Amino acid sequence: MHALAHAVAALEAAAEAGRAVALVSATDAGLSAGPGWFREMIAEAREAVPTARCTALLDCGDDAGAVQAAIRAGVEAIVFTGRADVGARLADIAGQRGIMLLTQRPQAALDLGTLFFAAADLLRRRCQAALDPLGRA
Repeated sequence: MHALAHAVAALEAAAEAGRAVALVSATDAGLSAGPGWFREMIAEAREAVPTARCTALLDCGDDAGAVQAAIRAGVEAIVFTGRADVGARLADIAGQRGIMLLTQRPQAALDLGTLFFAAADLLRRRCQAALDPLGRA
């Protein structure tokens, strides 16, 4: 997920399909865009599609400082791909705040990065297709 339009399209498709989705930031977005941007983008997407169910993960790569900033910002779930011992300590800190920390980036069912400026209806159709791999969407 690279933009608010991507998040909204995914949530619209998920709500329509009655399915929960994971909204995963672009790789290393915690280092470039930051946790405040991500948290607010997710909040706005959820407000736009209140019936959708999702988990939102901010990818912080192997940067422990970015993870700590995301924890302070209250991001609900974080991806950290750095050293295992550091990941264990960060997971403990995150867990104390009710935040999930993953040490592997989930495999993407759909990456909308090449469609950054695409129209909302195209984004939604792509999301619908990803949620229905049998082509019934």
